[in-house]
Amino acid sequence: QVQLVESGGGSVQAGGSLRLSCAASGTTDRNYCLGWFRQVSGKEREGVAHIDSDGSTSYADSVKGRLTISEDHAKHTLYLQMNSLKPEDTAMYYCALREGYCYASGVGINDYNNWGQGTQVTVSS
Repeated sequence: QVQLVESGGGSVQAGGSLRLSCAASGTTDRNYCLGWFRQVSGKEREGVAHIDSDGSTSYADSVKGRLTISEDHAKHTLYLQMNSLKPEDTAMYYCALREGYCYASGVGINDYNNWGQGTQVTVSS
């Protein structure tokens, strides 16, 4: 059974940095996509960044140049390095996994079928 556990959220001032982690267990497929999503209460969940098993990445326009997705295969851990944070980055952040062949450039929220419980990021002005 796949389990995803996020950590690293917190409160920072605008311009600050955070690194989110997502520890994965129970995964077996060599082909997969991993993604970070965020959601503000009352709004739809939106994709932030994706990475596929080939190492290709994709980002939402609003975070390009500030957020970086990466993974450590040995540790089975996904990361989201968040720099130059803005108040509009405030949200609950979730990691997600899709097992099976997929592309970071083409994967969407409905393609993911494993989700973590989320970690809160709050950016104050």
